[in-house]
Amino acid sequence: MKHAGDTRQRLLDAANELMWTQSYGAVSVDDICEKAGVRKGSFYHFFPSKVDLAVAAIEDYWQQMQPKLDQVFSPQLPPLERLEAMCDAIYQRQREKREITGKVCGCPYGSLGSEQSTCEEAIRRKTTEVFDRMRRYLEATLRDAIREGAIAAGDPVVLARAVHSLIEGTLLEAKVQNDLEVLRGLQPAIFRLLGVREKAATR
Repeated sequence: MKHAGDTRQRLLDAANELMWTQSYGAVSVDDICEKAGVRKGSFYHFFPSKVDLAVAAIEDYWQQMQPKLDQVFSPQLPPLERLEAMCDAIYQRQREKREITGKVCGCPYGSLGSEQSTCEEAIRRKTTEVFDRMRRYLEATLRDAIREGAIAAGDPVVLARAVHSLIEGTLLEAKVQNDLEVLRGLQPAIFRLLGVREKAATR
């Protein structure tokens, strides 16, 4: 007999997969249930609506990715190396998805948030919350980079927002063009934005 928690997790996994590789609007509750191998009645036992599932799926995916982020943004690494590791991780994740789906899927949070932020307030709020969490990793890294003299002095909060916007924009461009190579320009673009000298970047 399958545990109820397993059923809920299968729904979350199916939602994350389908909404990331397709779109929120293109995916129905029936599609999610079929992908998860779950009866529709079980869906509504766990989630009152597709919106509630989407919000829970965003949080679930973040929880899955957080250990990797903690590793990439470890304070034990020099701050510029953290940024390089982040860009490498983004590229590798998108490459893995392309190998499976045949397309560059972009940011799961950004894709869902941009699609639904004007329609579903709960999704907009949850996407904003996750973006804020990501920016805190960047803020800590940039604060360390400023303290160590790796980049010029500035407001790490403002810089983190600019870097995060650049990341999301580059992921969107790669998705629209369906071109993984677009992401190879992410790390140099971030370093140019931060005024990192080439010599410092290649230490």
